[in-house]
Amino acid sequence: MNHDIKGALAGLPAGTAGHVDHIGIAVADLDQGLALYRDLLGLELERIEEVPQENVRVAFLKLDRQGGPGHIELLAPLSEVGAIAAFIAKRGAGLHHVAVAANDVTLVLDRCREAGIAVIDQTPRRGAGGKLIAFVHPRGTGGVLLEICGPAPADA
Repeated sequence: MNHDIKGALAGLPAGTAGHVDHIGIAVADLDQGLALYRDLLGLELERIEEVPQENVRVAFLKLDRQGGPGHIELLAPLSEVGAIAAFIAKRGAGLHHVAVAANDVTLVLDRCREAGIAVIDQTPRRGAGGKLIAFVHPRGTGGVLLEICGPAPADA
C-alpha cells in the first residue's frame, strides 16, 4: 500500500471531510438488530427506511442523545440478492463500513484517486436519507470499507 495520502490531502478545504456520520452494521434480521441496539443498549431509533436500489432496509440509531452527529446504521437485506446479502453470506453479520461526512463527496473521491487509492464508486450516488454517498475500497484504507457521505442535493 504505497499511496500519497499526504499529497492528496494537501490544500484540502477545511470541512471537506469531518466527523464520523455513521457506522454500518450488517444484520440478518432488522428486528433482532433493534432488540440489541435499541432495546438492550438503549440507543434511540431515529428512523427506518428501505433503500430499494441497494435491496436493503436500514435503521438509524442515534449515538448522541444531545443531537450531535453519529449513528449506528443497521443494514438488513430485503432478499438474498444485493451487497449486504452477499456480505452476510460470505462473512456473517457484523461491521460493514465506517461513513465519514464530507461537504463535497466528489472532491474527496478525486483526492483518493490522486493518492492512488481505489474507489468503488466513480461518482457519488444517492443513499439512505437521500444523501450523496460513495465507497472507497478497503484495500486502500487498511481493510476498512469507507463510505464518504454528503448532504442530500436540493432536488432530493
